[in-house]
Amino acid sequence: MIVTFTANPSLDRTVALPGPLERGEVQRAVSVRQESGGKGVNVSRALVASGLESLAVLPGADSDPVLAGLREHAVPFVPLPIDEPLRTNVALTEPGGVTTKINEPGPALDENQQEALIKLLVESSRGATWVVLAGSLPPGFPSDFYATAARRLRSSADGTAPRIAVDSSGLPLAAALTGGPEGMPDLLKPNAEELAELAAAAGFPPASGDELEADPAAAAAAAAAVVRSGVGAVLATLGSKGAVLVTADGAWLATHPPVAAVSTVGAGDSALAGYLLAHGRGAAPADCLRQAVAHGAAAASLPGSTVPAVNQTTPDAVTITALRKD
Repeated sequence: MIVTFTANPSLDRTVALPGPLERGEVQRAVSVRQESGGKGVNVSRALVASGLESLAVLPGADSDPVLAGLREHAVPFVPLPIDEPLRTNVALTEPGGVTTKINEPGPALDENQQEALIKLLVESSRGATWVVLAGSLPPGFPSDFYATAARRLRSSADGTAPRIAVDSSGLPLAAALTGGPEGMPDLLKPNAEELAELAAAAGFPPASGDELEADPAAAAAAAAAVVRSGVGAVLATLGSKGAVLVTADGAWLATHPPVAAVSTVGAGDSALAGYLLAHGRGAAPADCLRQAVAHGAAAASLPGSTVPAVNQTTPDAVTITALRKD
């Protein structure tokens, strides 16, 4: 089983526009969709859609629309009851897949609720193969919350501790690498911009996200610098350029033929789900990367934050290239 943890879940509303976004003008939407969201929630939705057992851990009132959406799609979840409503995020999509996101901050949770969330996560993760710590943190959370959660998961394990994946951004992502050996992730899933920030902190020469996205060899070298800091593996998504996977043993680039992009919302989350799906089936690292890119490409071709099932992906279309790590 794969457990996902989303401290700041959301109701994701996607508004599709008939043409380019025009600031200051009135535009009529072509369609509006809404899904239960947040990075961890999206990973669970994608795994369940492909027939894999997953459990989402998150805060939320029983009547909250986010939890109602999970019930509707038969996604198992364990909530920490809270009084305040969860946030709503809005994505504006233009033809061709250009996406503008407006994310609310989410409800603030006090220290007692933060501790209760970690205890709920630890209890719900017993026997799990992976735990995914994903997304932004609500207001008031310490930036090193994910490092703390990782240490608690490992110290509380009755037997073999679950592998831990982290997919976040900004300070929560950077601080996930500050928890020492017991808090270090087994897998990081940054995009190019996040990889550039992590690699610079690890001593890699400064580079922009655009530069890494345009140069997969440089992205692999940047990811290798992060791996040398103690992370087990880095799965870095590079938008339409594919993704790179770097471990202590190798580095690979995966590319997919161009797809007609509809919405990029949740594509990175689907890529992580594809990686975990293949890993759970015993696939080699390069083939885990293959399924990650196939999942991400399929998600980009679907409306809103719709996640693909594995039978909607085309891993045979993915090209894998071995890369140097330095």
